[in-house]
Amino acid sequence: MKKIALALLLAFTLLPAASFAQIVVRIGPPAPVYEERGRPPERGFVWIPGYHRWDGDRYVWTPGRWDRPPRPHARWVAHRWVHRGDHWEMQEGHWR
Repeated sequence: MKKIALALLLAFTLLPAASFAQIVVRIGPPAPVYEERGRPPERGFVWIPGYHRWDGDRYVWTPGRWDRPPRPHARWVAHRWVHRGDHWEMQEGHWR
């Protein structure tokens, strides 16, 4: 029983660290894809632009979408790739 409790405690301790994992790639991302936004489905929706994500051995385009902010005055910070030395790091998009 103690081993199970200890394992659960360790899992819950490491769980937040998994959300901070970064993707590191040695090949720079391709140019962004132009997307036709169209009209928002309802008033108050915000456009979340598409981005290239790394799929293990190549970049794959993730299309943009309309989304409702989680709270008033929230602002979307887009996904982006940052060049650091000899590699590229993905910074995940998030609401601010």
